Formats: sequence, structure tokens, C-alpha cells
Amino acid sequence: MTAILARLAYASAPASACVAGGSASGGVRTVLRLEGAAAFATAIALYGGAGFSWLAFTVLFLAPDVSMLAYLAGPRVGAVAYNLVHTYVLALLLALAGFAFGLPVASTLALILIAHIGFDRMLGYGLKYASGFGDTHLSRIGRA
Repeated sequence: MTAILARLAYASAPASACVAGGSASGGVRTVLRLEGAAAFATAIALYGGAGFSWLAFTVLFLAPDVSMLAYLAGPRVGAVAYNLVHTYVLALLLALAGFAFGLPVASTLALILIAHIGFDRMLGYGLKYASGFGDTHLSRIGRA
């Protein structure tokens, strides 16, 4: 199971496995960033339409970034932890459970997480490779 999660999290793949040094480039990168913007806008609209607390949204919006603390245990552990929190899989399963079973807390958290992930992707912060925090599927971030 751990191997499956690591592969899902891109952490086991070398950065050289993709185009442009491990990152999407050109029009593909633009489409992925637009997709992030669409997810962000949709999550915000659904959140507001559901009448959830904007105070909770404000307080919890950056909470997924706490997963970056896993980088203290090394880049591989950090990448896996960061990617597990920053994939739409967890967020969409939480949203499904929240709406299917009438759990407003789950729905609230899911929409905040979707908004956070979309915002990150819109800004170019992608899923991480085990080679380092700055190596993402969208672009190289930080100092070159």
C-alpha cells in the first residue's frame, strides 16, 4: 500500500521522468494552472453557496501547508506527506462523504482543501518530487 501511495504522490519518480526536467511546460503548464484556478473558483462558489463559515475558511485555508513540516524528516518523506495532502483525491473523497452522509464539517473541510490546492496550482506550486521541495510537476520553484 505504501508503494502505491508513493507512486500516487509522484515522490518515487525521478524529476527526469517528465518533460522539461520533471515539470510540465508550455501550454500544458498553462492548462494545469487554469485548471487550478477553476478548482479554486468552483470551491469558493460552492462554499459560499452552502453558507459555510468564512471565518473557518480564513483560519483553515493555509492549514494543508503544515504538511511541509514532514520535510524535516527528509525530502522523500516530505514529498510523500505534502503530495498526499495536496492531491484532489483526499479532498474529493472527503467532499463525497460530506455531501452523501450530510456531514457539514467534512464538506467544509473538503471545499477548503480543494480551494487551497487549486490556489496553489494556479500559482504554479505543484506536486513535489523526492529530489527536493522545489522540484514540482508544474515548475521549478525557488532558486534555480
